[in-house]
Amino acid sequence: MCVTSSNNRFTVAAGAGSRLPRAGFTLLELLIALVLLAMLMTALYGSYFSVVKARERAAEGMEARRELGATFDLLRREIASSLYNRNDKRLHFVVEDRDNFGKPTSNLELTTLTPVRSDRELRNSGTSESGIRVVRYELIEKNKKIILARKEQDLFFDFQAAQPYPQMEHISSFLVECYDGSKWVKSWDTALNAKLPKLVRVTVQFDENGNTVEFSVLSAPKVTGS
Repeated sequence: MCVTSSNNRFTVAAGAGSRLPRAGFTLLELLIALVLLAMLMTALYGSYFSVVKARERAAEGMEARRELGATFDLLRREIASSLYNRNDKRLHFVVEDRDNFGKPTSNLELTTLTPVRSDRELRNSGTSESGIRVVRYELIEKNKKIILARKEQDLFFDFQAAQPYPQMEHISSFLVECYDGSKWVKSWDTALNAKLPKLVRVTVQFDENGNTVEFSVLSAPKVTGS
Protein backbone atom coordinates (compact mmCIF):
# COMPACT_ATOMS: atom_id res chain seq x y z
CA MET A 1 0.00 0.00 0.00
CA CYS A 2 1.31 3.47 -0.86
CA VAL A 3 0.21 6.93 0.19
CA THR A 4 0.64 10.02 -2.03
CA SER A 5 -0.34 13.60 -1.33
CA SER A 6 -1.40 16.38 -3.68
CA ASN A 7 -2.73 19.78 -2.59
CA ASN A 8 -3.24 18.57 0.94
CA ARG A 9 -5.21 15.55 -0.31
CA PHE A 10 -4.18 12.04 0.47
CA THR A 11 -4.79 9.07 -1.77
CA VAL A 12 -4.52 5.56 -0.50
CA ALA A 13 -3.78 2.85 -3.04
CA ALA A 14 -4.21 -0.73 -2.02
CA GLY A 15 -1.36 -3.01 -2.75
CA ALA A 16 -1.60 -6.56 -3.92
CA GLY A 17 -1.37 -8.02 -0.42
CA SER A 18 -3.90 -5.73 1.31
CA ARG A 19 -7.66 -6.37 1.94
CA LEU A 20 -10.53 -3.89 2.24
CA PRO A 21 -13.24 -4.35 4.98
CA ARG A 22 -16.03 -6.66 3.75
CA ALA A 23 -19.60 -5.25 3.60
CA GLY A 24 -22.86 -7.37 3.88
CA PHE A 25 -23.33 -11.12 4.44
CA THR A 26 -22.52 -14.15 2.42
CA LEU A 27 -25.26 -16.34 0.98
CA LEU A 28 -24.47 -19.08 3.48
CA GLU A 29 -24.87 -16.69 6.42
CA LEU A 30 -28.23 -15.51 5.06
CA LEU A 31 -29.43 -19.10 4.68
CA ILE A 32 -28.41 -19.94 8.24
CA ALA A 33 -30.21 -16.83 9.53
CA LEU A 34 -33.37 -17.75 7.60
CA VAL A 35 -33.32 -21.30 8.96
CA LEU A 36 -32.92 -20.03 12.53
CA LEU A 37 -35.74 -17.52 11.99
CA ALA A 38 -38.02 -20.23 10.61
CA MET A 39 -37.28 -22.47 13.60
CA LEU A 40 -38.04 -19.61 15.98
CA MET A 41 -41.30 -18.70 14.23
CA THR A 42 -42.37 -22.38 14.22
CA ALA A 43 -41.79 -22.62 17.96
CA LEU A 44 -43.67 -19.36 18.59
CA TYR A 45 -46.63 -20.36 16.43
CA GLY A 46 -46.73 -23.81 18.02
CA SER A 47 -46.89 -22.28 21.48
CA TYR A 48 -49.54 -19.78 20.38
CA PHE A 49 -51.84 -22.40 18.87
CA SER A 50 -51.37 -24.66 21.91
CA VAL A 51 -52.57 -21.82 24.14
CA VAL A 52 -55.51 -21.10 21.82
CA LYS A 53 -56.57 -24.77 21.78
CA ALA A 54 -56.27 -24.98 25.56
CA ARG A 55 -58.51 -21.92 25.90
CA GLU A 56 -61.04 -23.39 23.47
CA ARG A 57 -61.13 -26.68 25.39
CA ALA A 58 -61.58 -24.81 28.67
CA ALA A 59 -64.40 -22.74 27.16
CA GLU A 60 -66.12 -25.88 25.84
CA GLY A 61 -65.80 -27.52 29.25
CA MET A 62 -67.35 -24.49 30.96
CA GLU A 63 -70.19 -24.41 28.42
CA ALA A 64 -70.83 -28.14 28.85
CA ARG A 65 -71.05 -27.73 32.63
CA ARG A 66 -73.37 -24.75 32.27
CA GLU A 67 -75.66 -26.78 30.00
CA LEU A 68 -75.47 -29.70 32.40
CA GLY A 69 -76.50 -27.60 35.39
CA ALA A 70 -79.46 -26.08 33.55
CA THR A 71 -80.57 -29.48 32.20
CA PHE A 72 -80.33 -31.25 35.56
CA ASP A 73 -82.26 -28.47 37.28
CA LEU A 74 -85.01 -28.69 34.66
CA LEU A 75 -85.17 -32.50 34.79
CA ARG A 76 -85.28 -32.52 38.58
CA ARG A 77 -88.28 -30.19 38.63
CA GLU A 78 -90.12 -31.92 35.79
CA ILE A 79 -89.70 -35.41 37.26
CA ALA A 80 -90.72 -34.22 40.71
CA SER A 81 -93.88 -32.70 39.18
CA SER A 82 -94.69 -35.63 36.86
CA LEU A 83 -98.36 -36.62 36.62
CA TYR A 84 -100.03 -40.01 36.17
CA ASN A 85 -103.59 -41.23 36.35
CA ARG A 86 -104.58 -44.71 35.29
CA ASN A 87 -107.93 -43.39 34.08
CA ASP A 88 -106.33 -40.82 31.75
CA LYS A 89 -103.89 -42.23 29.21
CA ARG A 90 -102.69 -38.74 28.35
CA LEU A 91 -100.94 -38.60 31.73
CA HIS A 92 -97.95 -40.90 31.40
CA PHE A 93 -94.32 -41.52 32.29
CA VAL A 94 -92.26 -43.54 29.80
CA VAL A 95 -88.55 -44.43 29.70
CA GLU A 96 -87.37 -46.28 26.60
CA ASP A 97 -84.10 -48.21 26.76
CA ARG A 98 -81.99 -47.62 23.66
CA ASP A 99 -78.48 -48.43 22.46
CA ASN A 100 -77.66 -45.58 20.15
CA PHE A 101 -74.21 -44.48 18.97
CA GLY A 102 -72.59 -47.43 20.75
CA LYS A 103 -73.62 -46.35 24.25
CA PRO A 104 -76.63 -47.05 26.50
CA THR A 105 -79.19 -44.35 25.82
CA SER A 106 -82.67 -43.50 27.03
CA ASN A 107 -85.66 -41.68 25.66
CA LEU A 108 -87.74 -39.98 28.34
CA GLU A 109 -91.30 -38.76 27.92
CA LEU A 110 -93.47 -37.56 30.78
CA THR A 111 -96.45 -35.42 31.61
CA THR A 112 -95.58 -32.75 34.12
CA LEU A 113 -96.90 -29.67 35.89
CA THR A 114 -95.34 -26.40 34.78
CA PRO A 115 -95.76 -22.79 35.92
CA VAL A 116 -98.41 -20.85 34.02
CA ARG A 117 -97.72 -17.34 32.77
CA SER A 118 -99.79 -14.46 34.05
CA ASP A 119 -103.12 -13.55 32.41
CA ARG A 120 -101.55 -10.38 31.03
CA GLU A 121 -98.71 -12.30 29.39
CA LEU A 122 -101.15 -14.82 27.94
CA ARG A 123 -103.36 -12.04 26.53
CA ASN A 124 -100.35 -10.33 24.98
CA SER A 125 -99.15 -13.56 23.38
CA GLY A 126 -102.65 -14.62 22.31
CA THR A 127 -102.13 -18.14 23.67
CA SER A 128 -103.58 -20.31 26.43
CA GLU A 129 -101.87 -22.60 28.89
CA SER A 130 -103.18 -25.36 31.12
CA GLY A 131 -100.05 -25.81 33.24
CA ILE A 132 -99.80 -29.46 32.16
CA ARG A 133 -97.24 -30.25 29.48
CA VAL A 134 -95.90 -33.32 27.73
CA VAL A 135 -92.09 -33.22 27.62
CA ARG A 136 -89.76 -35.53 25.70
CA TYR A 137 -85.95 -35.93 25.82
CA GLU A 138 -83.89 -37.96 23.36
CA LEU A 139 -80.45 -38.03 21.78
CA ILE A 140 -80.36 -37.14 18.10
CA GLU A 141 -77.61 -36.56 15.56
CA LYS A 142 -77.40 -33.08 14.07
CA ASN A 143 -74.59 -31.74 11.89
CA LYS A 144 -72.56 -34.88 12.70
CA LYS A 145 -72.84 -34.12 16.42
CA ILE A 146 -74.84 -35.86 19.13
CA ILE A 147 -77.15 -33.51 21.03
CA LEU A 148 -79.83 -33.92 23.68
CA ALA A 149 -83.06 -32.67 22.13
CA ARG A 150 -86.07 -31.56 24.15
CA LYS A 151 -89.58 -30.82 23.03
CA GLU A 152 -92.70 -29.87 24.95
CA GLN A 153 -96.29 -29.01 24.26
CA ASP A 154 -99.35 -28.13 26.27
CA LEU A 155 -101.52 -31.16 26.87
CA PHE A 156 -104.77 -29.31 26.11
CA PHE A 157 -103.93 -26.26 23.98
CA ASP A 158 -101.10 -27.26 21.64
CA PHE A 159 -102.63 -29.09 18.69
CA GLN A 160 -99.59 -29.14 16.43
CA ALA A 161 -96.62 -31.40 16.99
CA ALA A 162 -93.85 -29.64 18.87
CA GLN A 163 -90.44 -29.24 17.27
CA PRO A 164 -87.42 -30.44 19.25
CA TYR A 165 -84.71 -27.98 20.18
CA PRO A 166 -81.18 -28.62 21.50
CA GLN A 167 -81.11 -28.82 25.29
CA MET A 168 -77.46 -29.94 25.49
CA GLU A 169 -74.99 -29.70 22.62
CA HIS A 170 -72.05 -31.19 24.56
CA ILE A 171 -73.09 -34.74 25.42
CA SER A 172 -72.20 -38.33 24.57
CA SER A 173 -74.66 -40.36 26.69
CA PHE A 174 -78.07 -39.81 28.31
CA LEU A 175 -79.29 -42.61 30.58
CA VAL A 176 -82.48 -42.68 32.67
CA GLU A 177 -83.02 -45.38 35.31
CA CYS A 178 -86.07 -45.94 37.49
CA TYR A 179 -86.26 -47.45 40.97
CA ASP A 180 -89.34 -49.57 41.57
CA GLY A 181 -88.76 -50.09 45.30
CA SER A 182 -86.44 -53.09 45.00
CA LYS A 183 -84.21 -52.59 41.96
CA TRP A 184 -83.13 -50.13 39.27
CA VAL A 185 -84.54 -50.70 35.77
CA LYS A 186 -83.77 -49.02 32.45
CA SER A 187 -87.31 -48.95 31.07
CA TRP A 188 -90.63 -47.81 32.45
CA ASP A 189 -94.14 -47.37 31.11
CA THR A 190 -97.03 -46.33 33.33
CA ALA A 191 -99.36 -48.14 30.92
CA LEU A 192 -97.66 -51.38 32.07
CA ASN A 193 -96.33 -50.53 35.54
CA ALA A 194 -99.55 -48.71 36.51
CA LYS A 195 -97.61 -46.31 38.73
CA LEU A 196 -94.82 -43.76 38.76
CA PRO A 197 -91.33 -44.89 39.78
CA LYS A 198 -90.32 -44.19 43.35
CA LEU A 199 -87.04 -42.61 42.27
CA VAL A 200 -85.46 -41.59 38.96
CA ARG A 201 -81.74 -41.34 38.24
CA VAL A 202 -80.48 -39.45 35.21
CA THR A 203 -76.85 -39.92 34.15
CA VAL A 204 -75.11 -37.77 31.56
CA GLN A 205 -71.70 -38.23 29.99
CA PHE A 206 -69.69 -35.77 27.92
CA ASP A 207 -66.10 -35.20 26.86
CA GLU A 208 -63.99 -32.73 28.80
CA ASN A 209 -60.36 -32.10 27.81
CA GLY A 210 -60.24 -35.42 26.01
CA ASN A 211 -61.66 -37.38 28.96
CA THR A 212 -65.19 -38.74 29.45
CA VAL A 213 -66.81 -37.34 32.60
CA GLU A 214 -70.05 -38.55 34.14
CA PHE A 215 -72.64 -36.83 36.33
CA SER A 216 -75.91 -38.04 37.82
CA VAL A 217 -78.95 -36.48 39.44
CA LEU A 218 -81.77 -38.05 41.47
CA SER A 219 -85.38 -36.94 41.56
CA ALA A 220 -88.51 -38.46 43.07
CA PRO A 221 -92.04 -37.90 41.72
CA LYS A 222 -93.90 -36.00 44.42
CA VAL A 223 -97.35 -35.65 42.88
CA THR A 224 -99.49 -38.60 43.94
CA GLY A 225 -101.02 -40.46 41.02
CA SER A 226 -103.87 -42.91 40.97
